[in-house]
Amino acid sequence: MSSSLPGIAVTGASGRMGRMLIAQILQSDRMKLAAAIEREGHDWIGKDVGEAMGGAALGVTVTDDARAGIAAADVVIDFTAPAATIAFAKIAAESGAVHVIGTTGMSEEEIAAMAPATEKTAVIRAGNMSLGVNLLVQLTKRVAAALDEDFDIEVIEAHHNQKVDAPSGTALMLGEAAAEGRGVSLKEVSDRGRDGITGARKRGHIGFTAIRGGDIVGEHDVLFAAAGERIVLRHIASDRTVFARGALKAALWGLGRAPGAYDMLDVLGLSDEG
Repeated sequence: MSSSLPGIAVTGASGRMGRMLIAQILQSDRMKLAAAIEREGHDWIGKDVGEAMGGAALGVTVTDDARAGIAAADVVIDFTAPAATIAFAKIAAESGAVHVIGTTGMSEEEIAAMAPATEKTAVIRAGNMSLGVNLLVQLTKRVAAALDEDFDIEVIEAHHNQKVDAPSGTALMLGEAAAEGRGVSLKEVSDRGRDGITGARKRGHIGFTAIRGGDIVGEHDVLFAAAGERIVLRHIASDRTVFARGALKAALWGLGRAPGAYDMLDVLGLSDEG
């Protein structure tokens, strides 16, 4: 592989998405694996990442030195946890590496904490990296804009039993799209966690339901329900590689991009639609 290829650093290398990203990078002729990063104390530290994954040596040693790993790369792809992502954002900004973020479960305060990084480098963050989901986001926005509050909106999502955050980042993307379509703030109309005697559903609210079980990769429905009719927009991911491929597409798109905050709609050229 040519040394002129852009180098990618993968954080959380041992995780489900980390392994998937590394496998996809190795199959690509447009990029190379520059660094595999794990948390301090992880049993992969010091091992060749290929051997740690159960295969042949790749010549890339897993490190807990995020600063050195990111400095060796053009792009860092990050599917970890909010606190780690904030730390990686600062390091990526210092080194000028593009930061592609697939981390979910981030609060508004945590997202705001990354704002200084966007002044120094391109930061591409999305709750979901797949093409299909981002098209679904645009469809949700358009349908919500076309229908009045006679149509209740519910976002229903299903994931595997190891997912730690709810609603999913994708569900929140869809809820934001629906709220934007209606010209309201999701924060003001979000309806979550119904239990017990909750009273009737509030007109104009956007509801969320989270399902967890088995090895479900990701399923998202946006339900528009009125008296006598329902519209359901649906996306089903059956293979996690769709997220890895989207993240790598974002990585290549971000190379040479001006500093700023971007998302997958920018990457896919959909940001001006709707």
